[in-house]
Amino acid sequence: MKQVLKDVQKALLSGVSFMMPIVVAGGVILAVSLLGAEQTAKGLVPANDILKFLNTLGKAGMAMMIPVFSAYIAYSMAGKPGLTPGFILGFMANNAVSINGTDVKTGFLGAMILGILSGYVVKWMKSWNVGKSLRSVMPIIIIPVLTVLGLGLIYYFVIGYPIAILVNALLKFMTGLSTTNAIGLAILMGAVAEIDFGGPVTKTVSMFTLALINEGVFWPNGIFRVLVAVPPIGIFLATILFKKKFNEEDRDNAKAVGIMGCLGITEGAIPYALKDPKSVYPATIIGGIVGAIIALFGKVECPVPHGGFIVLPVVSGRILFIVAILVGSLATAVVLGLLRKDATENTEAK
Repeated sequence: MKQVLKDVQKALLSGVSFMMPIVVAGGVILAVSLLGAEQTAKGLVPANDILKFLNTLGKAGMAMMIPVFSAYIAYSMAGKPGLTPGFILGFMANNAVSINGTDVKTGFLGAMILGILSGYVVKWMKSWNVGKSLRSVMPIIIIPVLTVLGLGLIYYFVIGYPIAILVNALLKFMTGLSTTNAIGLAILMGAVAEIDFGGPVTKTVSMFTLALINEGVFWPNGIFRVLVAVPPIGIFLATILFKKKFNEEDRDNAKAVGIMGCLGITEGAIPYALKDPKSVYPATIIGGIVGAIIALFGKVECPVPHGGFIVLPVVSGRILFIVAILVGSLATAVVLGLLRKDATENTEAK
């Protein structure tokens, strides 16, 4: 069992190492495209055609990071034949699939599961004793087709269905809290709103806050737009305040992640969460709760579907919006620094 866990950990770190440059490139270009963007009810619209192109380019990078992550998990476990199912299944995990009337997008969590499963399945299929006539087409036709088809169906019927149930239950629960317990809702949002950094839980919270905007209720969205900035900025601050806890590569990458957080792009936190979940998740949850409570009592409201400092011109309660982000991020940084060991002692830093 220990060897299995080590193999999985090695595969995850391989996926992260290939994904990280894509996160940085896509995130920074996307952030640049939003400079001077126009605030609209549908989100931020880039100011001119060049910035619109950069926006598309940046989004392409952000869309690619999850399939790349999944593909190179499978590659680490099974070699080149693992790439095809990893890419295709990772792409599927990063796009909405309709299950029982609910659009389900599992994001990096689904991609991680599918990448690991792809690696094991492909590795097993490579061990098949087949004749010479089939041997040459195994890696080109048989392995990719059977793996994608089999795991795709498993994803739809086994993995996606319980997520769809969870999404609906969470949405109903938050709707009830919004009218009965504002503090409870703020704490819940702080704990779960960015726990999967753009995955199904995040999208559920976002859909909930946007639905309330249509009803003229803006404070839940104000809280959520604080929360999208807290994890990446908190991680960036941690690399400054606790330098010994991070290796040089992590510190360098965190600069771009911090910029992404300021502009409301949370996905930069994903590689750090994957490399050190025991520290990053508690830190971002605590920081999120702190930021959410400050935003609630500061009566922060936001009428647009974006977050971070870039939406400051349209936010109500601007000073406390800034305070909520900074204090929540600082809380994340402190907890992360306290929980992590020195970089030389971290497996992921070696």
